[in-house]
Amino acid sequence: MTLRGPSRVRKSKTVLLTGFEPFGGETVNPSALAVRALDGRVISGWRVVAAVLPCAFGGALAVLEKQLRAVRPGLVICVGQAGGRAEISVERVAINVDDARIPDNAGAQPIDRPVVARGPAAYWSTLPIKAIVAALRARGFPAGVSQTAGTFVCNHVFYGAMHLLRRRRGVRAGFIHVPWLPEQAVRVIGGAPSLPLDRVVVGLEIVIATALETRRDLRVSEGQTE
Repeated sequence: MTLRGPSRVRKSKTVLLTGFEPFGGETVNPSALAVRALDGRVISGWRVVAAVLPCAFGGALAVLEKQLRAVRPGLVICVGQAGGRAEISVERVAINVDDARIPDNAGAQPIDRPVVARGPAAYWSTLPIKAIVAALRARGFPAGVSQTAGTFVCNHVFYGAMHLLRRRRGVRAGFIHVPWLPEQAVRVIGGAPSLPLDRVVVGLEIVIATALETRRDLRVSEGQTE
């Protein structure tokens, strides 16, 4: 895949916040509902512009690239659903592989394929990940640093975003996974972790504010971010 990226484009005081459409037989996706709720919000003096991406390899990055060119954001936060996780997961690293356990919404199921041909093996998030976790925990949210964004469309978009932004100085970007909504979790036999939508929305507000207001991340082990 060739991703050109918006080079030499002046950034604006805008946050591009993306979520995903439902997938895997679900009728809702908390990431889409939460980012739509924040569309147009002003946080720490920056305006939030939300976009919902298709859950499709290639197609999601095409929409993301178009949004990056149109919005010229100074901060990019992509959000996805992680059913079964009990906390808001702040992803540390995106890897250059698509390896889908189920087909995407377009029917594609790539196996052991790079996100970007001849791209680097991985990209680190440029968000202050530990400061974000600390801020969330201080407000009573279950949160943690995650060492894997998986190999489905979430990681595909995370890696693609970092690749597109690799030459954009000063533009921070990263990926956040959020748990299922209660109405999704209740369908799992024995129950599953969940987070109400209003809490997801507030959690993402904290993520954005912390990313905008923190210039240097915490240099502590995650166990010390309480």
